[in-house]
Amino acid sequence: GEKLYRELDLIDVWFDSGAMPYAQWHYPFENKEKFEQNFPADFIAEGVDQTRGWFYTLHAIGAMVFDSVAFKNVVSNGLVLDKNGQKMSKRLGNGVDPFTTIEKYGADATRWYLISNAQPWDNLKFDLQGIEEVSRKFFGTLYNTYSFFALYANIDQFKWSKDEVPMEKRPEIDRWILSELNTLIFQVEQDFSTYEPTNATRKIMEFLDENLSNWYVRLCRRRFWKGEISEDKLAAYQTLYTCLDVISRLMAPVAPFFADWLYRNLQEGAIDKGPESVHLALLPLTNNKLIDKDLEERMAYAQRISSLVLSLRKKEKIKVRQPLKKMLIPILNDDFEKQVDGVKDLILAEVNVKEIEYVSGAGNIIQKKVKPDFKALGKKLGKNMKAVADVLASLSQEEIQQMEKSGVFETSVSGEIINLTREELEIVPVDIPGWLVATDAGLTVALDIQLSPELLAEGLARELVNRIQNIRKSSDFNVTDKISIQLEALEMVKPAIAQFAAYICSETLAEKLDLVAKGDGGEILELPEGEIWVKVSLYK
Repeated sequence: GEKLYRELDLIDVWFDSGAMPYAQWHYPFENKEKFEQNFPADFIAEGVDQTRGWFYTLHAIGAMVFDSVAFKNVVSNGLVLDKNGQKMSKRLGNGVDPFTTIEKYGADATRWYLISNAQPWDNLKFDLQGIEEVSRKFFGTLYNTYSFFALYANIDQFKWSKDEVPMEKRPEIDRWILSELNTLIFQVEQDFSTYEPTNATRKIMEFLDENLSNWYVRLCRRRFWKGEISEDKLAAYQTLYTCLDVISRLMAPVAPFFADWLYRNLQEGAIDKGPESVHLALLPLTNNKLIDKDLEERMAYAQRISSLVLSLRKKEKIKVRQPLKKMLIPILNDDFEKQVDGVKDLILAEVNVKEIEYVSGAGNIIQKKVKPDFKALGKKLGKNMKAVADVLASLSQEEIQQMEKSGVFETSVSGEIINLTREELEIVPVDIPGWLVATDAGLTVALDIQLSPELLAEGLARELVNRIQNIRKSSDFNVTDKISIQLEALEMVKPAIAQFAAYICSETLAEKLDLVAKGDGGEILELPEGEIWVKVSLYK
């Protein structure tokens, strides 16, 4: 008995003085109760080279002494290679000093990169540029999102408490982001429970970048900075606070230092304070009552449609500040029009288009053409390739639509029946004069890019707002300061001022806007239509 135990302990120490699940508790000489509570271990992690000498030996010891396995799960760590996929070695001089890396980028960014870049059991191509990207895209975005919240929360002296605005009184975008947040909580908990930390970190990054920062905060920005505290503004603060608090808790196992910094800063502005450290706080629990899949689908449509329209603007070099008249969208399914209508105002504001019109099928506006995937069909069609391409080019819009629904196309060439699948063909939208068309996974958008004098005037007004806001920022005005604007009375701006003076003043917090002769001071603005003199000063 005792001799076997001593041999067991010696064997375990021989492998690793901190070995689990035996020697780490100095069992059987002490900590008997603690050992029994934690044996067998939930998981063990080691390099794949330890399979025979380490994993098997622990099981052998467990079987001989306790008639049990030593651990329930095993993770065989992959190797850390250089960025070209070669094993790091002194001979090649391709090693990376971990202490220098951590000193420069921080332990959290390094750890987050290692875990999010590759599954633990896969080899990792280590590249310092990857840490820089994680630091900028994830930690930088999270820091900026918190800084935005803190700036306006301090101005309004917002204090978080458990007495929150009821969900039914919050706008749809608040309920959407909280639905996505609780979906994230559920998914991350599942990933951590099944030893999938890479999937968990990627989902946290995706939520922060695509949903919270680039969508929720950007679309709700004016709710934070305009006017006194109202129920709507309070709901915005509480919603963003909740998202940041949950992110700090979810990321804590991987980025303990940044998570604790974020959590503690949030707690400083709370009436109902939690534990003093995120590492003493519980991981958040999923609130299934807040998950609304229909709402998530509506907002996903909004994001996809907006992305398509913005890509068309970029393609044609039409700034988002320039309003456009209309977009056309073919109806995808029975619920599509109702779902998109639920977020129509949000889409129109995001892409700066006046109207959405739904059409059944391709119609006469949104047209498509079909061509074979020459690389995929070369061997299959051989000499018949050109003939098939000619047949595809002659298809009507109705025939193309039918082919999209069925997923197959059949034709005859020189008496030979040829069957093609949807995957072997390329179906692409065709631009027609005055319109641009884009498609993404079955969703198609056509954008009217013709500009009327009224649209041009509104576009110029928006350009003026942008330039004046930049002047406010460079002049170090407070976000609540009222201003006066003097603008050179040029013909090019008169239509914009005549129609949109109130809009310009509202957006820039201007109490006065006057068209005057060019005077002293001020500065010259570069507008699409040319240069103009402007003078911005504090309102007295």
